[in-house]
Amino acid sequence: MINISSKFFGVVALVFAGSGFCATDRLDLQQAIELALAHDPRIDEKQAFVRKAQGLLQEAEGSAGLRYSVDSFLALSPGVDGGFYDGGGSSCSGECSPRDDLYDFDDGLSLWGGLTFSIIKPLATFGRLESYQEAAAHNILIKRQDVTLQRDEIALQVVKAYYGYLTARDSRLLLEDTRRRLRDALELIEGWLEEGSGNASQSDKFALQSGLGLIDNFLAEATSLEQIAMAGLRLLTGRDEDVIELADRRLQPLTLPQQSLDEWIELAFTNRVEFKQVEAGLTARRALVEASRADKKPIVYAGVAGSLAYSPGRDTLENPHIYDPFNHSALSPVLGMRWQWEQGAQPGRVAQAQADLDALVHKASFARMGIPFQVREQYFSMQAKYKAIDSMRESSRAARRWMIASYSDFEAGLEEAKDIITALQVYVLAYAEYLRAVNDFNNHVSKLKSVSGVFQ
Repeated sequence: MINISSKFFGVVALVFAGSGFCATDRLDLQQAIELALAHDPRIDEKQAFVRKAQGLLQEAEGSAGLRYSVDSFLALSPGVDGGFYDGGGSSCSGECSPRDDLYDFDDGLSLWGGLTFSIIKPLATFGRLESYQEAAAHNILIKRQDVTLQRDEIALQVVKAYYGYLTARDSRLLLEDTRRRLRDALELIEGWLEEGSGNASQSDKFALQSGLGLIDNFLAEATSLEQIAMAGLRLLTGRDEDVIELADRRLQPLTLPQQSLDEWIELAFTNRVEFKQVEAGLTARRALVEASRADKKPIVYAGVAGSLAYSPGRDTLENPHIYDPFNHSALSPVLGMRWQWEQGAQPGRVAQAQADLDALVHKASFARMGIPFQVREQYFSMQAKYKAIDSMRESSRAARRWMIASYSDFEAGLEEAKDIITALQVYVLAYAEYLRAVNDFNNHVSKLKSVSGVFQ
């Protein structure tokens, strides 16, 4: 009994391995998925990355617009009275020299305020801005597909949870039925022993007590799995009921999809978002390579620039040949070119961008090989489990007939207690394997749709 029952709980454990859980009040599977997709914050996280990508595109597009620069300051400067020439004269006839009291503070200190500003617009970046904009636009597509992948992952977790809960519940009901039969058999044996009638012995009683103890232990474990599943179902869907009613009263296999393997593979090539991501990623990487190469080219711009300065404690120097940084005003349209490059570092940046592009090309090649394998894996697994369902259904039905017949013969005194236990062992194991096959089949159907890009 121990070996077979241990295998049964190994089966139950496999049912829940890797599952995320979900359920709701009288919900069917599709309603549970919709609730989870509306509730799960992981989708909001991916959508935040989409908004970040949109911000990068906005930044790239905005870089082609007007650029404003303003710099202002407030400082101190030496005070100056009088003109340009020695002694403070504003004009000179004959021999005279410019003033040399630059570092004298006889006239005190003065406040000094200044402002420089520019408004410019890039006219030509030789492909730099255009490449960054293209890369940013395709990055948005990649991030949006990440949202789709996250939704698909959550939906698969709901599928595992939904069928996992049904499997746990049916497993518990199976063990409760088995326990009831063992309990009835034990009471019958105890009555026979007290009355001294029937074909019963103390070894029969001990055998039934041992089996009942094991069933109680496994039933506690099954009940725990069911409770954990329900807690997980509430977590995924955001529901807070202690027990959520499901639309399905028992675990049932889905309808076997009729598409051929080649049709599933064709669907994958057409619908898998990874292919769209790789295509967008390749375009974005090529654009970044071009942008890195354009970094060594100049930027041509046009605009207007000016500056203002005022120091009230200094007389203004009115001389067109001499620039007075303390008191002046200037404004002019500008046409310029900025050229900045790093001869040693810039080729390295191009090489890095090219390496990233090459890596993505290799990843795309592997995806075209790996995705058909994923489809084949799920397709063949689904077909195998579908066949297993039929065989285990017949096996469990036959085992149940054996168990009922053995119990009837035991009540009539025609069989020993060990015969009942053996029949119960086979029935429990056969039905548990049937539940496992149905659960695995349903999950493989959903996974096959997922790897083919048609799950949602």
